[in-house]
Amino acid sequence: MNRNFFSILIIIFPLVLAGCGSSQESQDSGTSQQEADQPAASPEISLVEVISPEFPDALLEMIEPLGETNYKDGNINFQYNIKNYQLTAQTLDADTKQCANSGKGQHIHLIVDGEPYHALYEPDYQLELEDGNHVVLSFLSRSYHESLKHYGAYVLRQFSVGEGEADPVDLTGEHMFYSRPKGEYKGADTEKVLLDFYLVNTELSASGNKVRATINGEQFLIDKWVPHFIKGLPDGENTIKLELIDGSGNPIEGPFNTVERSITLTKDSTT
Repeated sequence: MNRNFFSILIIIFPLVLAGCGSSQESQDSGTSQQEADQPAASPEISLVEVISPEFPDALLEMIEPLGETNYKDGNINFQYNIKNYQLTAQTLDADTKQCANSGKGQHIHLIVDGEPYHALYEPDYQLELEDGNHVVLSFLSRSYHESLKHYGAYVLRQFSVGEGEADPVDLTGEHMFYSRPKGEYKGADTEKVLLDFYLVNTELSASGNKVRATINGEQFLIDKWVPHFIKGLPDGENTIKLELIDGSGNPIEGPFNTVERSITLTKDSTT
């Protein structure tokens, strides 16, 4: 009888193991299918510092308009003198940068009263301005819209138009001007979006002033004045907010030091 009992166990035990194995296989297979059915996670937004060719001898001079001047007519002529820098030329690494690049080449960014810049490919430009005080920042830009940041590559100036009272800005204060990103990005240009701003009368450091970039609600602290590529932006509308802050995280007062803009990305440029 003992011999028969052990014989039965020998027959049943492999069958039990086989049944357990099949059940486990089924569970594993079911889990894998469930994971496969889940949508892929969106890429995380990140900032990557950009290194670009320098033009240390490039100089920008503004001939018109004159600073601290009242103009009766709001049709203002902007005229520049440029040395050691060629407008309309493609920047040396434009082909390898793999970001939005102007086919018209290098240019001047003209920012009036903190509004989105005008891209100037010629040293003469006219713009109709309303009555009042106006602050204009001009700086040299690479063909892919990255600013030249050395002394002599920019001009900050203010003037007034019309007879009304002008409320001047203290140009000796600490200022940050938003430059990029701007507008719409399509296809391959959506992979790396340039983040760039311009500083006047201030510096950034780990223990001092910083620029706080809030991108779709996610915050990044920038403690060096260098451009960045934004990676991982989703399709559609994206919001970028830049703030110049002090070492304690408080916004620094100034008419241009806090700016929020929206851009649009269309990853499939064929639609």
